[in-house]
Amino acid sequence: MGARVTQTRLHACHVLAIGPDGRRFWRFEVKGTGIQPDRAERLAPDQPLPRHWGTKDWRTLGRPRLHIAWLHPDRVFLRVVHLPAAPPEETRAMVELQLERLSPLPVAQTVWSYHPVPGAREGQQTLVVAIVARETVESFLGQLESAGYLPDRLELSSLDQLAAVPVSGDGAWIHAGILGRPDLALVAWWYGGVLHNLSFLQLPAGGDRAGIVRSQLLQAAWAGELDGWLTRPPEWHLVADPVTAAEWEPVLNQALQTTVSVQPPPPPDDLARRTALRALQANGLPSLLPPEHAARYRQQFVDRLWMTGLGAVLGLYLVGVIIYFAALGVLQFQLSRVEARIDALTPEYTRASQLKARAEVLQDRQDLRFAALDCYKLVAELLPEGATLQSFDFADGRRLTLNGTCPEDRVMAVIEFSSALRKAQVRGRPMFDPQKGEPFTQRRTPNANVVSWNFTLELSRPED
Repeated sequence: MGARVTQTRLHACHVLAIGPDGRRFWRFEVKGTGIQPDRAERLAPDQPLPRHWGTKDWRTLGRPRLHIAWLHPDRVFLRVVHLPAAPPEETRAMVELQLERLSPLPVAQTVWSYHPVPGAREGQQTLVVAIVARETVESFLGQLESAGYLPDRLELSSLDQLAAVPVSGDGAWIHAGILGRPDLALVAWWYGGVLHNLSFLQLPAGGDRAGIVRSQLLQAAWAGELDGWLTRPPEWHLVADPVTAAEWEPVLNQALQTTVSVQPPPPPDDLARRTALRALQANGLPSLLPPEHAARYRQQFVDRLWMTGLGAVLGLYLVGVIIYFAALGVLQFQLSRVEARIDALTPEYTRASQLKARAEVLQDRQDLRFAALDCYKLVAELLPEGATLQSFDFADGRRLTLNGTCPEDRVMAVIEFSSALRKAQVRGRPMFDPQKGEPFTQRRTPNANVVSWNFTLELSRPED
C-alpha cells in the first residue's frame, strides 16, 4: 500500500480469476498514492458475470478503470534472467534478443512479458520472463469474452506470490499449488538475496514418490552448481495451504532427509491487491494480452460509445415525437370540444346578436326622440325676443339646422343665441359639439329692416 501509483488518472481497477470452482472478482479504487479494496465477490461457475463489471461504457470516460484477468498458470513458462541495469526501452530490447534461447516454443507462436524482481547484484537487474503459447492465450481470451469480461492486461498471480512470500537466507522455496494444480509446485531458488532460478516440481500419484521428488530437486541443484550460484546446501521451505501441505510435507521430508519449514501462502485478496498495484505501476511493461486483441477491445469500446450515443439521440427523438403527438392529440381534443361548444352556442349567439341590434336600434330611436325634444326645448328657451324661427330641421339623428328672421337691430341677439346654443348642456353633458356644424350666416331680405339667418349644429353623441 505504500508503493506509489503512477497512473493517477485511473479511478478503479478490476481483477478477475477464473477457476474450476467458479470465478472470483475484486474491485479496487485508486486513492492518491495507493489503492483501497472496494468489493470482493465469489461467483458460481454457472453464475453470469454482471455486465458492468467486465465491459466499459460512457461512464468510464470520466472515471476510467483498468481490467485485469489472471491467466491460468499451468501452461506458462517462467524463466529468470539477469541483465545489466538499463532503462525500460533497452531492457525490452535485451529480453527480445534472448527470447530464442529462453522460449521452448517458436517466438512467433508465443506471447511474452517480463517483470522485475526485487534483489539483484550492483549494476544488474533480475527479471522473470513469462512465455505463453499464443493459442493458449487466445483460448483463455475466448473464455473471458464468453463470460462478458474484456481485459486490458493479462497477469500471473504466481509472480505476486513470489514477491509476497518473505525470503530470508539461502534456499529453495517450494510453492505448491501455485500453478493451479495441487500436484505441481514452482521452486524458487534464492541465494544472496537474489532469485537465480525457477523450476517445476511434480508430485507423483504413486510409486517411489520421495525418490522421484528427490531426483527432480537434485537436477535443479546440479544446474545451480554448474552455473555457480549454488554455493552451499539450500534450506528448504514449503509454501502451501494446510490441505496441500499435508500431502507435500511428508514426501519432502522423506526425500530431503530433513524437516521442511512450512509457510502459509498469501490469501487471494492480498494477491489480487498486489496484482492491481503491479499493473498500475507497469510503466509500459509488455502484457500477455496480444496487441491485436487490445486494439480490438478499444475499437469495440469506441463503437459501443457511438451506438450508445446514437441510441440515446434516437430515444430522445422518439420521446420528443411521442410527446409532440400526445400534446397534439390533447390540443385536437380540446379544439374539438371548443368547436362543438361553438356549434352549440352559435344559434343562441345569433339570436342574442339580433336582439342586441334591435335593442340598439330602439335605444337610438328613443335617444334621438329625446334629443329632438331637448333641442326643441333649448331653442324655445334661448330664442331671443323679436327673432322668428321659420324652420327646425333635425336630420340624420345628428344635425340640427335652424332658419329664421329677425329685425336688423336683433341680429346680435340671434348671434348670441347661436353661441349659447352651442354651449348648452343637458343633464350635465354638452348637447352639441362646439367644433362641428356650420357657422352662423345672415342675409338681407327684400323686406326692409328684416334679416334672414341660419346655422347648423351637431349633437354630441356619447359613442363619438
